[in-house]
Amino acid sequence: MASLIEKIQQIKAEIANLQAKNAEEAEALRIKYLSKKGEITALMNDFRSVPAELKKEVGMKINELKQTAMERINELKQGAAQQESAGEAVDLTRTPYPTPLGTRHPLTIVKNEIVDIFSRLGFTLAEGPEVEDDWHVYSSMNFADDHPARDMQDTFFVEAHPDIILRSHTSSVQARVMERTQPPIRVICPGRVYRNEAISARAHCFFHQVEGLYVDKNVSFTDLKQVLLLFAQEMFGPDTKIRLRPSYFPFTEPSAEMDVSCTICKGKGCSLCKGEGWLEILGCGMVDPAVLKANGIDPDIYTGYAFGMGIERIANLKYQVKDLRMFSENDVRFLDQFVNA
Repeated sequence: MASLIEKIQQIKAEIANLQAKNAEEAEALRIKYLSKKGEITALMNDFRSVPAELKKEVGMKINELKQTAMERINELKQGAAQQESAGEAVDLTRTPYPTPLGTRHPLTIVKNEIVDIFSRLGFTLAEGPEVEDDWHVYSSMNFADDHPARDMQDTFFVEAHPDIILRSHTSSVQARVMERTQPPIRVICPGRVYRNEAISARAHCFFHQVEGLYVDKNVSFTDLKQVLLLFAQEMFGPDTKIRLRPSYFPFTEPSAEMDVSCTICKGKGCSLCKGEGWLEILGCGMVDPAVLKANGIDPDIYTGYAFGMGIERIANLKYQVKDLRMFSENDVRFLDQFVNA
């Protein structure tokens, strides 16, 4: 009986001083003391010879010893695991885990490319608020009070403030630039715009535009045509051709819509261009003198041109995306296609 208690105390002292440098050593200690053939388990063989009146006392000591051993060995295992993880954190020679790379959104890629092209032509970046007032969106741009674009079918109005709207084009940025800056003005204005339209593969209630404005002395339509030709050739390739068709916009006179030779068939005719060989990409024209005057610029001294394009439209032509909704659905399978773009 005395020898069994002494053995329990001896093993208890050993356990208090246990050390392990790694998980393997901690596991070896568990096997030594707690396995089926371990030292603590072997005490049960001696327990059988303990007198009945002392079994409770001795049994409690063995159970306490077993619990102490389990706690100490678990501490050693946790300490070894922490040391190993800390060692991994500072191991600068270890091969890094493969991390999937993200990418810019295709609309951002196209917008940055457009801005970069015009930046090289001397245009500076200008931005403005998406929640605007009627003056900067419409009145300053020579829109008549009864113009269809003011109708609820096209414009989102703020209910509590009927004069406050979500801008339907980024021309409002041009107005803000002109009212606080005297020519020469040469700016490019990218941004999100909103129109009250049904969402489909070809239309959305919000989309993105890039508009440009150049105002100075002796600016002509020829200057506009040359800038747009350079842009088209930079964006779609050096063999790209353009054509300008007469059109109408309230803020430009004369006005035109610009087509580029089809990016697929090179003007020969295909399903993309519907056999015509041409694709419309933007509207443009000379700034109406009424717009210059409304924004504090003397139209007798200065002239200017303006143009505007939809970024989604350019992206559609560049990447052959047939459904406009894909740009805003955040489908990773779609976005992963632009990792190397």
